Amino acid sequence: MAKKDNATPPSNLPEVNFSDYGDVRFLHLGTEWVQGSMLRDAPYDIELEYVQRMMAGLLFLDAETVAKKHAMQLGLGSAALTKFCYKKLRMKTTAIEINPQVVSACRIWFKLPRDDARLHVIEADAADEIRKPAHHGTVDLLHVDLYDHEAAAPVLDDADFYANCRSLLTEDGIMTVNLFGRDSSFEESLTKMAEAFGPESIWAFRPTREGNTVVMAQFEPTRPERAELLQRAGVIESRWDLPAKKWLRLFKPVV
Repeated sequence: MAKKDNATPPSNLPEVNFSDYGDVRFLHLGTEWVQGSMLRDAPYDIELEYVQRMMAGLLFLDAETVAKKHAMQLGLGSAALTKFCYKKLRMKTTAIEINPQVVSACRIWFKLPRDDARLHVIEADAADEIRKPAHHGTVDLLHVDLYDHEAAAPVLDDADFYANCRSLLTEDGIMTVNLFGRDSSFEESLTKMAEAFGPESIWAFRPTREGNTVVMAQFEPTRPERAELLQRAGVIESRWDLPAKKWLRLFKPVV
């Protein structure tokens, strides 16, 4: 790693730092675990494969309406999803992050823009914030990627939490969740999501080589024909340069 810098967080939160390796910048929370990344020459693209997969909800939306919709991220990381939704998709975008130093780091080191009419970064505990009625029924794409500095298991991963996530969604809204960590249980997490969303609403990718499994849950389950999904994947690839056709080979409804 060629360069490293630090920001001092409050005493109860981990140190925030970054490292550069070639043309990629990585975010860390005081450990070697990567909490996010950015291509230094293309800061609004998504560099990590699992983070690209977190955008799979686009397969279930009409591309012509995306810019009129609302994306929310629980956990800012390096702001890759927040920046992509805001800059590339032109969506109204809200991010909820508990550590103010992560927010500062993203703005200083990871090209996160300042808040404006379409972008709102909230410094809060996601478990508490998502219970607020003002957010309910407003989110079309919900991205959940909540890990602490040890990256051992999701910080929030129970049926009540997922029920609160579902309450955020519009009728055609979609939640995607990153499951990773040596202490996490994929089957247990799926069971909790199915309890909150219904078992027919759950889709899952195969794990990445790094061990990230992205799971998707729909507010209301649908089963689009493969031809329709292929057509939408082609649009996603041409408009936003995401490997959407590959996604169709790697994810499916969970039985």
